[in-house]
Amino acid sequence: MTLIKSISGIRGTIGGKVGDNLTPIDAVKFASAYGIWLKEQRNKENYRVVVGRDARISGEMIQNLVMNTLVGLGIHVIDLGLSTTPTVEVAVPMEHADGGIILTASHNPKQWNALKLLNAKGEFLNAAEGARILEIAEADQMTFAEVDNLGKITKNEAYMDIHIDEVLKMPLVNKKAIKEAKFKVVVDGVNSSGGIIIPLLLERLGVEAVKLYCEPTGHFPHNPEPLKEHLQDLSAMVVNEQAHFGIAVDPDVDRLAFVDENGDMFGEEYTLVACADYVLSKTPGNTVSNMSSTRALRDITEKHGGSYEASAVGEVNVVELMKKNNAIIGGEGNGGIIYPELHYGRDALVGVALFLSLLAEKGMTTSALRGTYPNYFMGKKKIDLSPGLDVDGILKAMEERYKNEKLTTIDGVKIDFSESWVHLRKSNTEPIIRIYTEAPSQDEADGLADKIISEIKAVANI
Repeated sequence: MTLIKSISGIRGTIGGKVGDNLTPIDAVKFASAYGIWLKEQRNKENYRVVVGRDARISGEMIQNLVMNTLVGLGIHVIDLGLSTTPTVEVAVPMEHADGGIILTASHNPKQWNALKLLNAKGEFLNAAEGARILEIAEADQMTFAEVDNLGKITKNEAYMDIHIDEVLKMPLVNKKAIKEAKFKVVVDGVNSSGGIIIPLLLERLGVEAVKLYCEPTGHFPHNPEPLKEHLQDLSAMVVNEQAHFGIAVDPDVDRLAFVDENGDMFGEEYTLVACADYVLSKTPGNTVSNMSSTRALRDITEKHGGSYEASAVGEVNVVELMKKNNAIIGGEGNGGIIYPELHYGRDALVGVALFLSLLAEKGMTTSALRGTYPNYFMGKKKIDLSPGLDVDGILKAMEERYKNEKLTTIDGVKIDFSESWVHLRKSNTEPIIRIYTEAPSQDEADGLADKIISEIKAVANI
């Protein structure tokens, strides 16, 4: 059982001992610290926080604990109920709120949940802000409101529809072409809120949606990370239904993957590549993704006359570099699309609308579209961290071992070879070292990952 405090929020498994897991006590503690931090940002009479959750089983319990903790601090809460991460991000500035909290553990299995924390812009907190909240939590010196100054909870369950409205208002969404294309699409909503909002979006666009695992029960029918090995049912249904393609999202709907008409993966890394290709063809500019994402985005960006930069892993890092470089689209290779036209956050709805526009205008099959992009192959593996393992020492040893290659060390160690690369980093969300590789073939990518894993094990004596 685990409790992880990081740049990605407060994440842990439900149950167990206080301080070791995400127990009710821990939920209250960190919600309190967040509320105190909000009050430090500016002195005002009324504070407002937007709160939403995905459909996981523990969501309602954790949300009630968090909301009533904020009420106890004298903070008013806008309760979106069942929602998505990008929906909450959109709602925060629209509500003129001081911040937002999403209760979701993203792609983690059902025993996990988390508090994802937003600022007044509806964007994730940076490392310094997150560190301050942890400092407040550990000091354990919160002061709560007196009875006449308690906050109130106001329900607003309209924001899924409002979010869809905002997506459809984006100038590059070609609603006419999409409707005329008469698409048929299978949606795997992993029995969470994506099973509600993605079919609603498709319906508004005139797309026939075939639902698979779209009941928001929180009982995930497969591992909720939208990877090939978890999407066999989606692939089979796309073929059986003779659909144009399939859509898979994670439980909080900030990651997006496609399956082509043959049931083959379009490639989670290529979700961003395709959407960027469409956006850059209309509005040339710069792009950003993280260091663990495919080189194909760089190639597409340069083809359209723009420049590409890579950030440290973590949405907040991508957003920071996007702002610095005036990027018009960016994101992460895990299927996370960040399009500032709407907001600075990963948003599967934005990705679906842009991808449909691209496919409708191109007039080609999904597999044919994939064939127009550079062909790189990714390897993603991990090493579980045993207690006391010196991760920094391991990364330093690997840096020394490859000192004659091109190295980037802003986030772990990335080694760039002429035809491939490998990125080693400690996860923000799980007790593991992640190993990402990319090469001209899958065998080369997997072989490079296996080679690096063997070297790490030798260095660490594991």
